[in-house]
Amino acid sequence: MSGHCHPYFVFFIMSGNERAIFTLKVFSIKIARELINIVTWSVSCYNPPASSVYDKGFQTMKINGNAIRPGNVIEHKQRLWVAVKINAVKPGKGGAFAQVELRDIRDGTKLNERFRATETVERVSLEQRQSQYLFADDDFITFMDGETYEQVMVAAANLGDQKAYLQDGMQVIIESYEGEPLSVQLPDTVEMEVVEADAVIKGQTASSSYKPAVLENGERVMVPPHVEAGSRIVVKPADGTYVSKA
Repeated sequence: MSGHCHPYFVFFIMSGNERAIFTLKVFSIKIARELINIVTWSVSCYNPPASSVYDKGFQTMKINGNAIRPGNVIEHKQRLWVAVKINAVKPGKGGAFAQVELRDIRDGTKLNERFRATETVERVSLEQRQSQYLFADDDFITFMDGETYEQVMVAAANLGDQKAYLQDGMQVIIESYEGEPLSVQLPDTVEMEVVEADAVIKGQTASSSYKPAVLENGERVMVPPHVEAGSRIVVKPADGTYVSKA
């Protein structure tokens, strides 16, 4: 308690009975006011930990910056973002990093961030449900819930380039937050047909370099020299890279 209460205490000791009772009341009010001020200050100054899962309503797990994948939801700058596009960069000097295009799950704001392999990122653990791809339009992609058989719509922008690899009946995992579908996890690999491929250059070997090709979904991919139009190959939807011949 602050020192300005002491004069009331001295006055109480030296006064008669009636003044003593009055002064005691005044002194008690002073104490009450001091306590109220202390409690009010304490409440106003309290900041709960930013990592508290009780306040967030969801749990997070730490992953390396280069482990972010399209469709992942991360907590960044006190907001939730879905990773739309990932570009792995390996500069000549310095460590590798991931250039990530993020989309705010609330207002759709886009953000491009660079995450180094040595950085840690908070990946958000959301409700996951097995679903089946049905159809798509320009704005939304429609799936069927594997348990309830209800149709679920996800914003096409949340899938980024991955939406080009959706196939009829494909089984996916939909992640939701507070009942709102946010992201879609496609299978790690898909089979696609090559519809166009550059001719093999004489003397070129499979280990020397890759050549551009066009897939049945219109996406361009780099493939080994031996891959020709009509071939079926295995591709990663996360980054559109060639894996092997089917």
